[in-house]
Parts: sequence; structure tokens; C-alpha cells
Amino acid sequence: MPSITIRTDDQVERALAELTSRGSNRSDVVRRAILELARTEHAAALRAEAEALRDDPADVAAAKALAHEMSGISAW
Repeated sequence: MPSITIRTDDQVERALAELTSRGSNRSDVVRRAILELARTEHAAALRAEAEALRDDPADVAAAKALAHEMSGISAW
């Protein structure tokens, strides 16, 4: 497994000390933080894309037209 080296400051060291006091080691804490940030940023990007589509008049019109077209179709 590859490794990385980071520089920490007092604030990061305090946070690491708090998080490792619960039984996790520093590597586990850093891995979890990276994965959590990746999930958070991915969710933010999806939210921004959804908001852009919601605010796009052409996309809203296309969605309404499709919904109207589909309302007349029934599988039963």
C-alpha cells in the first residue's frame, strides 16, 4: 500500500490526538478523513448539478413535456 507524508500544525495535532484517544491509529483517522471528504465533495457536486438542472428553463420544459407524454402511457 502506498504511503503519504503530511505536515501537521497544532490544530491538526490536537484533532489527531482527540481522534486517536478513542482507539484509532493516525493512519486510520487520516484514511477516514480523506474518504469522508471525497464523499462530501461528491455529494456537493451532485447537488450543484441537480440545482443547475432545476434552474435551467430548457431542462425544466423538457422534463414537463416528457412527463406529459408519459402520463398517457400505461403498462396495464
